[in-house]
Amino acid sequence: MIHVCSLARLHDTIEETGARHVVSLLGDESRLERPIGVAAENHLWLRLHDISSPLDGHVLPAERHVSELLNFVRDWDRRAPLVVHCFAGISRSTASAFASVCALNPHRDEAAIARALRRASPTATPNARIVLLADRLLGRNGRMITAIESIGRGVMDEAVPFRLDLE
Repeated sequence: MIHVCSLARLHDTIEETGARHVVSLLGDESRLERPIGVAAENHLWLRLHDISSPLDGHVLPAERHVSELLNFVRDWDRRAPLVVHCFAGISRSTASAFASVCALNPHRDEAAIARALRRASPTATPNARIVLLADRLLGRNGRMITAIESIGRGVMDEAVPFRLDLE
């Protein structure tokens, strides 16, 4: 299973879930300590910002970032949970968790995954660019984008860590 949280809740979430794999989606300006119990090879840090179009001084999510994410989750042995986090736990992390579940379940309906995401987190507002790039890389023909658009933006509130099941 995949757990999603903010940077502030990362270490607590690792401890509570027993996760041994982590995906961090943070810009270079963020200092990050690899959580205790997570081996270096089990920690993917994608240095990108929460933007969907180019902005001076920021790193736009790119195909290489999403490709690294998809390769990492495909290599995850699933013996222990995976934690995906960004700064707030609302946009980059939720988009990446959605993309990960789609990648690990190539025949599962995108709309069902998006609805499960919304049930799990009322604050989830997946980064549109990450979803677009994942949709292309996974050959989902726009269905991931449509699915995320169908759940709308999340409520503006503090994100609470949540779980997204793979099946």
